[in-house]
This record gives sequence, C-alpha cells and structure tokens, in this order.
Amino acid sequence: MDLVSPVTQSVYARLEETPPERIDALAETAHAAFLAHRHSTAAERAHCLANAADAIAAAHDDLVALLINDIGKPRRLAAAEAKRSAEFVRACASEILRIGGETLPLDAVAAGAGHFGFTRRTPYGVVAAITPFNAPINLLVQKLAPALGMGNAVLVKPHPAGTRAALRVEQAFAAAGLPPGLLEVVTGDRDAALALVGHRRVMAVTFTGGAAAGAALVRAAGAKKFVAELGANSANVVLADADLIDAAKRIASAAFEASGQQCVSAQRVIVEDSAYDRFMEQFVAAARALKVGDPDAAETDVGPMLSASAAVRIMELIDNAVGLGGKLALRPERNGCTVSPGIVVDAPFAARIWCEEAFGPVVVVQRARDPDHALELANDSQFGLQGSVFTRSLKWALRFARDLDVGAVWVNEASRFRLDLYPFGGSKGSGFGREGVRYAIEELSQVKFAGLRFDV
Repeated sequence: MDLVSPVTQSVYARLEETPPERIDALAETAHAAFLAHRHSTAAERAHCLANAADAIAAAHDDLVALLINDIGKPRRLAAAEAKRSAEFVRACASEILRIGGETLPLDAVAAGAGHFGFTRRTPYGVVAAITPFNAPINLLVQKLAPALGMGNAVLVKPHPAGTRAALRVEQAFAAAGLPPGLLEVVTGDRDAALALVGHRRVMAVTFTGGAAAGAALVRAAGAKKFVAELGANSANVVLADADLIDAAKRIASAAFEASGQQCVSAQRVIVEDSAYDRFMEQFVAAARALKVGDPDAAETDVGPMLSASAAVRIMELIDNAVGLGGKLALRPERNGCTVSPGIVVDAPFAARIWCEEAFGPVVVVQRARDPDHALELANDSQFGLQGSVFTRSLKWALRFARDLDVGAVWVNEASRFRLDLYPFGGSKGSGFGREGVRYAIEELSQVKFAGLRFDV
C-alpha cells in the first residue's frame, strides 16, 4: 500500500504486507532468540534498556520529524512524545531491578509442614505487540520495554502509518546492544496482525487499538495471554462548584489537541445545570484560542487528522448529531485532513457522537440536573477507559472515584492526563489488563511457583 502524509498529501513510502511464510520465519527466529537468552540477568537486561533509552533520546529529532510527516502530530506534542518515550524505557530499566516474588507460608495448612515455597516472575517467550498510529513511539515502547525487560522476545506489528517510527525505534534498541532476534518489526496491516497473533510461537499479545480490531485479534489469538487497551468515549464532568475557567481550558486541550486522536481525549462533557452557561462561555473561548494549522509550527495545537477519510468521518458524526436535533456551539471547518474544533450541544443520546468513539476534534456537551445525574450520564457508555470530574468537593471527588465505571479517574484534571507510574487500562468495552511501568511488566510476565520439602 502507499503511505500518504496527511501534511503533504503525497506518498512518502510504499508498505509491503509481510507474507505468512515470513511471519513464520520471524516467529521461529524470535523463539530461538528467547531460548538462547532466557537466562540473561536482570542487570544485563536493565543495562540494555538504559542504553536503548539513551539511543531513543539521541534519535529525538529523527523521531519528531517522522511523527510530524507520517501522522501529522504537531511539533510540540511530537517532541513531548519522543521525550516521554525515552523516559519510559529508562523507568523500566530501573523497575525490573525491583521486580521480585514472595515466600509462601505453606505450613498454614497441616500438609504443608516441612515444605517451603516461593514465587518468581518469568517471561512468556515470544510476545506480539500490535500498536496504533496516534502515538507510534510511546505506545510502542509501552509494550517493548516491559516485555524485553522481563526477558521476552517481541514481534511488533505497527499501524501502517507508524511503521517508520517503529523501525527507527528498532534501530535504537539494536544500537543499545539488544541481541539479534529479540525484536523484529512485522510490516503490513490486518492480515499480518491476524497471522502474527495466531502463530503457535506467540505466547502473549499486547494490543492498543479499536474495539472491533481487538475482538478480531482475540479470536485469531485463541487461548493465550491477551492485554488490550481498546476504544473510549471519555466523560469529563464539571460540577457547579468547580473552577470553571480552569476546567474549560483543560478540557479544551484534552479534547482538541492532536486533533482529538488520543484514546482518552475528552469527548463527552457533562456540566451541572447551574454552571452550564458560565462554563460554555469559557469553553468555547478556550477552544477558539487553540491554534489550528501547520503541524511543523511550534505554536500549532491542532494539526491534520491521519487522513482525509478520517476528517470526513468526523464531519459525518457532526452532521448526524445536528440532523437529530443537536446544535453547534462551535462550528468546525474542514480543510483537507484538518478539522478545526467542533462543539455540539443538546444532541440526543441516540446521536453517534454520544455513543461511539469519535477519535477526532469534536465534543458533545450535555447538561446534568445535579451531581448524581452527571454520574449517571457519565456511565452511559459501553466504554470505560479514563474519565474525570472537576469539583472542589471532597465528597463528590470520592464518590466519582468510587462509582465512575472506568479504569482510571482524575479529579480536577481532564481525561487525557496520563502518567506512566499508575495502572492504565480500561473496564467494560475499553479492554482488559493494565499498562504503566510496573503494571505492564507484571502483565507481560507470569508468576511461577516452586516448592520443596526440606524435612528429608
């Protein structure tokens, strides 16, 4: 397939689908490499990851250029992604030196007298990592570093638009001294991904992407470990006692920057009725203040979407909401692949923008009678990845922390805010398993028990 830049609208590369026989050869090579290095020490693996972090940091300018050209990510956000990716790998290098097991009191039952037991974490073997386009460096190393750090071999199938970024990261790991065969990039699209996850040598799969793709991959993978971060439709709740100016700015940034193409971008904004008018005035102003344009410019907040078809899809979502009775508080404008921020209000709950994952620079705002009603509306979704509530009330902060049906809740931060130190992942239709430094390491390794009888 031809890979077309959303910035220039011209072909920058031609991508070949990896054929099944090549995937089979790569999987066998990865398995052999895993067996050859399965007894490497934690110190050796940590040293390699630290070197890889240095190599990724040294490749910063190359990676930023790829993010801008290949997916249209604005320069400021691209630079942040490249920097964060190196920092994440370095954090994993440190964390694997602290991963341990536990001793078990086997004599807690009579039959366990004279026995000793302990656990340790061991690698799966060959891990398949399927990654999306929207953060092709960060979401790649979120899988690579934990898996490699625990001694697995990894076969990566990136989204076509993220392929050049993945290959550049692979070069960084090779330069860091990673033994040959422990990391390979598989090029292609759906067929390559399905063949890879179903291979008999692949013992675990880690995937970030859409719900439909995730379901297809689970069926293809069969009975093996599967970590999935799927779709989202993040609710950001604003209660009447919140700092409305702060909430408006943070939610606008979370909704529209990087064209809303983040899994936890703000999409549904639910505002307590008594604060609705004041919030909307600030929210529309904050959205208008964002700079739309050339992703290569340092001041740009909203660049192009991945493709013209993606931009058309967003405009169709908006037309659907308006056709059902919704109104536009801020009308988006489309220019090629670029869509300016759009704000829909008073849309019925049957509108696609309320029900589906938009994955674009558009939000829907709904009134709530009171905090209980706001919580009810926030939970009205098949998805449950990450959400937020803005309030000065400790009571309501703790209530939302308990009852909002998502994998992670932020209070007085918008839904897009994420740190790599906490467990990140979804509930309901947003997936299963967790990422984040220690949590991804645990997901991509398994607990092994050993017991011995010592009264012999």
